[in-house]
Amino acid sequence: MKIERKIEFRRSRPRREESPTVARSVSSHVARVSRLMALAIRLAQLIHDSVVTDQAELARVGHITRARLTQIMNLLCLAPDIQEKVLFLPAVEQGRAPLTEKLLRPIAATTCWRKQRRMWTSLLAAPRIS
Repeated sequence: MKIERKIEFRRSRPRREESPTVARSVSSHVARVSRLMALAIRLAQLIHDSVVTDQAELARVGHITRARLTQIMNLLCLAPDIQEKVLFLPAVEQGRAPLTEKLLRPIAATTCWRKQRRMWTSLLAAPRIS
């Protein structure tokens, strides 16, 4: 018995060339803390939209500990203007970014946004950050 069938192969989407103004340098990348800040915002939105019930479920689905998820979600305790600055940190050209989530933990743990802003300014003034 012989079965014949015509199969058509094609690309799912034609490739587009990036414009020179949009294309990033091959060696640069977004700072990890910026990606974590964006992740925290997205995860909070998933909880708000009832896609997931709580942070414990997010941790299970994401295969991370609840403690680590809490550390990431605590970035949302930063003052809105600091969150924005973290999201739009300049691209890292080589190696690791000097600003880390661990350095932001004491700032996020502070409830007063005015004090957070002072701590943020002094953190950026540190020699290894600037």
